[in-house]
Parts: sequence; C-alpha cells; structure tokens
Amino acid sequence: MPRITGLRCRNCGASVPTGPSYVCAACFGPLDVTYDEEAISATLRRDVIERRPPGIWRYLELLPVEQVPERALPVGSTPLQHADRLAAALGLDQLWLKNDSLNPTLSFKDRVVAVATARAIEFGFRTLACASTGNLAGAVAAAAAAAGLRAYVFVPADIETAKVRQALAFGATLVPVAGTYDQINRLSLEVADEHGWAFVNVNLRPYYAEGSKTLAYEVAEQLGWRLPDVLVAPIASGSLFTKVAKGFAELTRYGLVAAKDVRFVGAQPAGCAPVANAFAAGVDRPVPVREPRTIVKSLAIGDPADGPFAVRQAWATGGSIESVPDEATAAAMRQVATLEGIFTETAGGCTVGAIALARERGVIRPGDEVVALLTGNGMKTPEALADPVSEALFDGDEIRAAMRIPATYDAFERWLEEREGAPVV
Repeated sequence: MPRITGLRCRNCGASVPTGPSYVCAACFGPLDVTYDEEAISATLRRDVIERRPPGIWRYLELLPVEQVPERALPVGSTPLQHADRLAAALGLDQLWLKNDSLNPTLSFKDRVVAVATARAIEFGFRTLACASTGNLAGAVAAAAAAAGLRAYVFVPADIETAKVRQALAFGATLVPVAGTYDQINRLSLEVADEHGWAFVNVNLRPYYAEGSKTLAYEVAEQLGWRLPDVLVAPIASGSLFTKVAKGFAELTRYGLVAAKDVRFVGAQPAGCAPVANAFAAGVDRPVPVREPRTIVKSLAIGDPADGPFAVRQAWATGGSIESVPDEATAAAMRQVATLEGIFTETAGGCTVGAIALARERGVIRPGDEVVALLTGNGMKTPEALADPVSEALFDGDEIRAAMRIPATYDAFERWLEEREGAPVV
C-alpha cells in the first residue's frame, strides 16, 4: 500500500486523489497531503533516523515523496546555534538560531523546492517554475539544474539584484513582471494551466509546503529530541509558520518527542503586515495589503494564502504575530551579525525584531527556551544595511579611492592612529 494516500481539503475535508492539484474543487480551499499513519509508525524510530545521512531525506516517511530522489542538492541539516550573547541582549536565558542560510542557495526555500522537485519528477514534469519574491527563484533554478529540468522564474521587477543574478547563474529563464507578488501569483495560475508546467508553489503547493516541516524535525532532533517553549518564524504566505507546527505535532504523534505546548510567534514587516494586523485586530481574516512598502521583500505578500491559519495558530498557542518596522529589522540584522557571527537577510532581521517586541509584551518570558528561524543569507540583501558609514566607504561596488591606503606598514600605522584617535603603543 502507498504511504501517501491522497489530498484533503483543509476547509471542507473533501478527499482528492494524489496529483498536481492545489485547490479543492468543492470549496476552493487549500489541499493538504494525507498519509497512511500505520505504515509510518511501522518504520519511523529515532535510531532509524539517526543512522541515516544528513539532510531532509532522513525524515522520508513524513514527506510526500515515494523515495529519495536520485539527483538532488544536499539540503537541510543546517546548524542550530546557541546564541547566548544575543539572548542576553534580548533579555532571554536561552536562545537558539536555526541558521538556514547555509542551504545550497542560501535560504530555507531549498527545503520546500527539494520536495516539490522530487514530486514533479514522479509526476513526469519536465519544466519547473515558480512565482517568487526572490529566494524561491534561486532555489527553483538550482534544483532544476541539478535534476536536468528547465526552469522559469516569475519575479517582481523590483526584487533584489543579487537574487536575480543567482537564478540566472543556474540557467533559469527570468520572467520579470511589473506587478506585486500577488499579481504574479495569479498570472502563474494561468500559465500552469495553459503550459502544463510544474509551478512549485501553485499546482505542486501541497507537496512543496510539506518541506517546511523538516525545520521542525531538525530543531527537535538537534535539541535532543524535545520541543522548545517558543518558536519564532517569519510570515510571508503563512505556510512556513503553520507547517512547522504540523511538524512538531507529527513528532509527538509518532512518539519521537514528548508532548509540549509550544508558543508560536510570527514576524511580518510593518510595511506589509496583513497577518499581524489581523492578529492585533482580533480577526482571523487578514485584509490584503495592495502596495507593500518594506525592505523585507521576501515577506512582501499582501494577500497571504495561509494568513487565516497563521492567525488561528498564534491564538491557539498563546503566541503572537508581530509587526516589525524596517528600522528595527536593519538594527536586528546588525545585532545578529555582531553578537553571533551570522549575517542574516532582512527576513531574519524581522524575525529577531519580533522576538524583542514579543518579549516587551510578555508573550516571550525570560526563562523561555526560544528557537528563531533565520531563513536566508544577508549576502542577498546587503543594501538593507546601507548607512552613512558604508555609503562613505563605497563608490558603487568598489571601495572609494580616497579610502584606500598604500600597502606599507607606515601607512597602516598612520591610518590606525587617525582611526583610533591616539598613537598606537
């Protein structure tokens, strides 16, 4: 019997056969993958998992793929770093940073794309595509290159240049669109139907979304097979936020960890915070943001598909969803870099900024063990840290000629004395 039994509508409960489907025909609700729980229970144990190679496929029984793909990038098993200095600065006793910037294309999107790509191959697709705010474009392009598939990436024309260059380097065809992510997503629905391409976050969305659960599995395993008190994550569509909770629930159901109530705190940029605004207003239906205005472009989804589910999850767990100003995001990026040696992108800065806000409001308490998900690398969004000092140092992509010193020790000593304001002893 197959371990993957089909799809089920999250709203009305209707069953749908396994296939490239993304919406319930009866009520237009989102679809989730269903599994044979008895088949999973028969083989899934801690010792079995621990004997397997690193990466997301060590948790194969819990993923919507029949077997480990033959050709794929090494994704997952990223570090969970103890952040004692940052914890002290935030008024916490215990803080862990899940550093997903060390995946192949420097973001957590490699996880969800790996699962979607494996499923696309099983379904017989030859072209991989996506609607992306940036990181997903690089992940799809790289996964397609590794698997020998064509790739098309649809992106807003104003996304960060570094992310565009990364996708192009892997050979993807770039489709820059004069519009928001939500407009591009609607366009992708049409293209998927007309061209028969595998859009990882459209017609493969039920399988793609399951890849986020691997963050939960790794966090629990890296903590010694236990759950934290608080999990803090960025919210774009809301899928990552809800799927990590699903991952924790599965680990509990199969006896891999002890049951525990985990509070979930979400992070959104103030310039595009439909889910945070709904949470603050006490409603579970976010009002779409038509024109996002934020430096956190990877989270700038104005009409998040899983927004209502994210709000309900925060309510149910005693957590919160925080709206983080861009200035706080940039400050948090610097804080994480200088205190813990991790250069996180804007989404990570937003996440750490949310910890500070939730701590101020008492949602996170000093003695809590907190895990924060840092989902991308700061090398993708360096412009977010532009300030008068760096602007004075650089001329375009080069260091200004006036800021350079001759390659002599005497020149260095003069420079150091001027910089420090006193003779060097």
